[in-house]
Amino acid sequence: MQKAESRKQKRNSEAFHCQLPTANCQLPRQRRGMTMVEAVVWIGVFLSAMLALTMSVLYFYRTSSYTIQQATATASAQRGIDLMVRAIREASYASNGAYPIVSLAANDLKFYADVDSDPGIERIQYYISGTQLLKAIIEPSGDPAVYTGVAATSTISDYVQNISQNVALFTYYDENGVAITDYSKIADVRFVAANLLIDADRLKTPIPINLRSTAAMRNLIGQ
Repeated sequence: MQKAESRKQKRNSEAFHCQLPTANCQLPRQRRGMTMVEAVVWIGVFLSAMLALTMSVLYFYRTSSYTIQQATATASAQRGIDLMVRAIREASYASNGAYPIVSLAANDLKFYADVDSDPGIERIQYYISGTQLLKAIIEPSGDPAVYTGVAATSTISDYVQNISQNVALFTYYDENGVAITDYSKIADVRFVAANLLIDADRLKTPIPINLRSTAAMRNLIGQ
C-alpha cells in the first residue's frame, strides 16, 4: 500500500516538473510556419481570384458603359426638349411688335418669347448643328427695340441623330391639325411637334431613342 502511494506521488511530481522545459521533459513544439511551396500556391490562388474579379469588373464596364451613357444623354435631352416646348408655347409678339414667328425650317425655328422674365421679349432660335441641338437668344435693345445683338448660344442636347436619320426636328400644323409643308406660311402655324432622336453611339445600336413632344402657340390660338 505504501509502495503504491509512493509511486503515485512520484508520478505527480514528474507531471509537475514537466510543466517547465528541461532536458528530460520537453514541451510540445509550436506549430511550424508555412512552407515555400504552400506560400507559392496561396499566392497563385490569390492572384487568380484577383484576375477573375478584375476581368468581371472590366466586362461589366464594357457592357454597361453604353447603357449608362445613353441613359445620361437621354435624360439631358428630355430636360432640354421640355424647356424648348415650354418656350414655344409662350411665343408672343416681339418688343417692337413683330409677329411671334420669325422663320420655319425642318431643323430650325426662330420665334419671339419671354424666357427670362425681364421686361423685354427675346428672339429665340432652336436648331440642329451636326449632332447638337442648340439654342440662341438675342435680347432686344434700343427704343424702338431691335434684335441686332450677338446671340448667346448654348447646347441643349448632344448625340442628336436627326440629320443622319433624315428625320425633321420640327413639324408644324395649322389650326385644323394639318401639317404645313410650305415653310413660308408662318401665319398658319398654331401647333409645333418636336421629334428628337438621341443615340450616344451609332455603332452599338441601330435604333436611336425618339423623344417627342408638342406645343400649342397659346398667343396665336383663335387668331
